[in-house]
Amino acid sequence: MSKVWFITGAGSGIGAGTAQAALKASDRVVATGRNVQKVRDALREVAGDDLYVLPLDVSDEAQVTMAVDQAVKRFGRIDVVLNTAGYSLLGNFEELGTQDIQRQFATNFWGVLHVMRATLPVMRKQRSGHIINMSSVAGVVGLKHCSAYGASKFAVEGLLLSVVEEIEKFDIKVTVVEPGFFRTDLLAETNVKWPSKRIDDYAATEVSAKEMWSPYAGTQPGDPDKLGHVLVKLAGMAPPPRLFVAGSDAIAAVTPSVEARLKATHALAELSNSTNAN
Repeated sequence: MSKVWFITGAGSGIGAGTAQAALKASDRVVATGRNVQKVRDALREVAGDDLYVLPLDVSDEAQVTMAVDQAVKRFGRIDVVLNTAGYSLLGNFEELGTQDIQRQFATNFWGVLHVMRATLPVMRKQRSGHIINMSSVAGVVGLKHCSAYGASKFAVEGLLLSVVEEIEKFDIKVTVVEPGFFRTDLLAETNVKWPSKRIDDYAATEVSAKEMWSPYAGTQPGDPDKLGHVLVKLAGMAPPPRLFVAGSDAIAAVTPSVEARLKATHALAELSNSTNAN
């Protein structure tokens, strides 16, 4: 059965790759992004009646509500929501401004929340649906210079994995995707944000966040188009996984982190149990 997708951040990377894959699978797609022309250009080769492009700044709750209403009017339902819109703020925590961190959360976390708040009533009425949120390895493993970005992704995971306990009775499924390094615009100069100041203690002992991370732009091992096809496959699974680690580098990073956490948990189990009330 053909599905209707609502995709944020569809102008490039994983959002565009998934939109292309869904359309090739004969699904219908509402593709959204801040820059409508960028979305149209990214999906030009698969454009047709099954594609509906809308402008959307996910940090604007009213605009999100309007876009979801337009999507339902166009296709009658929403079966899969894919939240990929986001950007990276990278730098030492002490060098990041509070307003910069708030803007990071406005897009990466609050944007996801706004889309979920607008689409859940649609899915609940349908008694069906699937929400896929893009997290990151940085939402599982602490990474240098990724305090703000990682915190926003940890928050996305906590949000979705808690909400599913409330909505699963309506046959609404969720999947958190934890990608490694994919060749998206996340590290492109037009998308990444760096701190505007340096603290001498850090500057004297290490290269800047920009010097450390910029060389990875365009050289990441993951292919966003291939991941797009995988996400379409996940949307067709019954049931779909709640968690999906995407990329061999992601598996290599997440596995030891999860194992270390389990080891630490078991090592102090007796001390932990001692806090139980008698």
